[in-house]
Amino acid sequence: MPKLLITRPAADAAPLIRRLSEMGIESIAAPLLEIDYLDGPALEVDAVQAFLLTSANGVRALASRTERRDTPCLAVGDATARTARDLGFKQVESANGDVDDLARLVADRCEPKGGVLLHAAGSVSAGDLAAMLEPKGYKVWREMLYEAKTADTLPADAGQALNDGSVDGVVLYSPRTARQFRALVSSAGLDGALPGLTLFALSGNVRDAAGDGWREVIVAAHPDQESLLEAVRTCYG
Repeated sequence: MPKLLITRPAADAAPLIRRLSEMGIESIAAPLLEIDYLDGPALEVDAVQAFLLTSANGVRALASRTERRDTPCLAVGDATARTARDLGFKQVESANGDVDDLARLVADRCEPKGGVLLHAAGSVSAGDLAAMLEPKGYKVWREMLYEAKTADTLPADAGQALNDGSVDGVVLYSPRTARQFRALVSSAGLDGALPGLTLFALSGNVRDAAGDGWREVIVAAHPDQESLLEAVRTCYG
């Protein structure tokens, strides 16, 4: 049975591991980011035209800071949109891609004078929605609702699997985690494991951040989880 390292934060890794198990693929959870949801008062969102959601963690953080569930939500991808629906948000649409696709969806669905757009953001965001949208007349309120802290070391079981060659590949979702993975592998003296691994990357940007030296590199056809899972399925099917 193939075995993959899953580098997503714990809350996102669990459902992904279940999906992979259904495909006959074993996983080792190796979270490279720890999510710290920031406390604060309830957000004043009456004037908000739409919530802009660039991660599932942003959705979870937003849900803890407002009881409003009727404000339209525009999500970067299907996994983020699914999290929003699961948490009770009623009007959710997915851009089915990356932050550029989300900016295009905003332009299609929202009016510049229709009200402020609230971006439920983390301490580090891929892309700059405000820079994309404000020149078009939109007002973007970027509210930092969570902090994503990078791991200092590889989890012990992940390091052992890399050391003994029992893992077949690594799934990476962001350039930040890709760079962190390479740094932690190097600091652990495990660079020699890379030629035995397949990299499954969510996008070309992730692939580039992950560097070279892999046995094989497979990039999802589209930057969303379903496309990445399809790439894994095709590889091991």
